[in-house]
Amino acid sequence: MSGEPIISKAEIDQFFEHNAEELEAEGTHALSPWIREVARAQVQLYWERLRDIALQVTDTEVHLQLPTQKSPRGRTFGIEGIVDIVREADGRTTMYDVKTHDAQCVRDNTEQYEKQLNVYAHIWTELRGERLDSTAVICTSLPKDVELAYRRGDKKGLAAAMVKWDPIIPIKYDTQRVKATIDEFGAAVDRIEAHDFEPRTVEYLNERTPGTRTKFGVYVCRNCDARYSCRSYQQYAFGSRARSENAVAAYLGDIGDDDTRDEFTIAALEIEPPLGTED
Repeated sequence: MSGEPIISKAEIDQFFEHNAEELEAEGTHALSPWIREVARAQVQLYWERLRDIALQVTDTEVHLQLPTQKSPRGRTFGIEGIVDIVREADGRTTMYDVKTHDAQCVRDNTEQYEKQLNVYAHIWTELRGERLDSTAVICTSLPKDVELAYRRGDKKGLAAAMVKWDPIIPIKYDTQRVKATIDEFGAAVDRIEAHDFEPRTVEYLNERTPGTRTKFGVYVCRNCDARYSCRSYQQYAFGSRARSENAVAAYLGDIGDDDTRDEFTIAALEIEPPLGTED
């Protein structure tokens, strides 16, 4: 397309390094070289797959705010979100909400994303008076076949997997349902302020998460830092096993699935100083 900005792989690398340095400056520790390379690959593949959409974005990181809402118990709260907007030449406008979630999981749970985008659409159309024709979620999580082909250096397999990868999930929106969603947010605020943090049941943790072949206790709970103090997770992790010394050790040493374990191991090897070099 004439006049279309061209961004090279080298420029993407520069943007990535700049952002990585900023994240490290804001955090408490540096990214290990291996984790940094995995993140760089995801950015490059994401750009390759969604380049056409990215170049169409006319409003990036649009902050949407809905302040001074009232919870069922009278607490004041606000709702904030960040979206990208594409205004096309024919006048159509699309709102994109970027998520790190798995695309299939989003497809199988669209009602959860409809609620959030309904509120954003309400702010955009009713409060800002802007046109909106459609909304969608963009999932940045790499599909397993893309990630596997990349790690193996399988160029042919990667090309085929990239063609199948569809990270854009259209989401219906109906601003008539906004009030019910805001009420749900308000009820959540009341529970948080009341320190009502009742966990999911053990039965729920054993159910398969829609869009995945993984139980909720693995897909979600293993990413929760509070899982070791959660009674439901304790019962889920031990199950019917006896609380032997080996079972307790396995429970306390559970840092996730095989991929997560590999990441921790490799990252630790890369940042561990050689023996005898400590001050």
